[in-house]
Amino acid sequence: MKWSESEIEQGLAELPGWQRDGQFIRKRYGFESFADAIAFVNRVAEIAERRNHHPFISIDYKYVTLRFTTWHAGGLTAEDFEEAKEIEAVYASKEAT
Repeated sequence: MKWSESEIEQGLAELPGWQRDGQFIRKRYGFESFADAIAFVNRVAEIAERRNHHPFISIDYKYVTLRFTTWHAGGLTAEDFEEAKEIEAVYASKEAT
């Protein structure tokens, strides 16, 4: 079910660095190297395949931008925010190593 504006605002408050971009949420991640960025994209791909919910992914050398929306719902849903949270945990674990 498509989220209301207040639900979207609350969801974004729980996702540091994520921003609203029309019918998407997005975040740009930075890495030490191109290889690190690609390794992160591969982890994101594993999550997306398991969840059957796939982000738009843009790779720009050491930077990866992810954007989520739920097409069949016509906008943002819990699925977008839940997957973004899972990806945040992956990125945080990378930062801790």
